[in-house]
Amino acid sequence: MKKHCLECGEAFAGRSDKKFCSDQCRTSFNNRLNKATHRIVRSVNAILRSNRKILLDINRTGKTTVSIRQLVARGFDFRYFTNIHTTRAGKIYYFCYDQGYLPLGNGHYILVRRV
Repeated sequence: MKKHCLECGEAFAGRSDKKFCSDQCRTSFNNRLNKATHRIVRSVNAILRSNRKILLDINRTGKTTVSIRQLVARGFDFRYFTNIHTTRAGKIYYFCYDQGYLPLGNGHYILVRRV
């Protein structure tokens, strides 16, 4: 009994569990299936990389104080970060990979680098 490729519809012979007539059809099918998910991931990763670059550009010494206006002017997006670190004292640092910031509450932030 001949089977039909899930991507192109061509008839093919082969193993009973085979679903595609070629590697190209298998790759095309999976790329199309995951396209929307990949678009979202790429978009979020671009924002995270941008945030990290902004923090890295401003924080050359490893620890710097900066105003919120400076971050916003460079396009920093506070909604996106990779992880949170809470100190024993209860201070909450937000990180974009290895670059972090601590809100001081007066329109300023301390920028730090995780070693």
